[in-house]
Amino acid sequence: MTAPIGTGPGRALVAVYGLFSLAAGARAAVQIATRFDEAPLAYSLSAFAALVYIVLTVALARGARRLALGALVIELAGVLVIGTLSLVDPAAFPDATVWSTYGKGYLFIPLVLPFVGLYWLLRRR
Repeated sequence: MTAPIGTGPGRALVAVYGLFSLAAGARAAVQIATRFDEAPLAYSLSAFAALVYIVLTVALARGARRLALGALVIELAGVLVIGTLSLVDPAAFPDATVWSTYGKGYLFIPLVLPFVGLYWLLRRR
């Protein structure tokens, strides 16, 4: 039997996802509350990213592997799709989302994080 995924070095992953939950959630809340009409798609996507990060934080902390795996796949797809669309059609994103330009506003951590999460999750099998 292996150790739960949220223990040992996995705690750092839980902490990073927790931090991103707060950062993305606060950003989305302020944007939606103050300027939603300026970029509704971008701000809604930031809120969605925050939700994914919250799910990942809880799933990793509780050892819910399937839920964590599903959320990691959604996160990775979101970063890749939104990142690409924000480069191909910048007019569709008048303001940045957490995943715009592959997470450039967050030092590209949103691009790296799902790969780290998938590695950790699949390694712990």
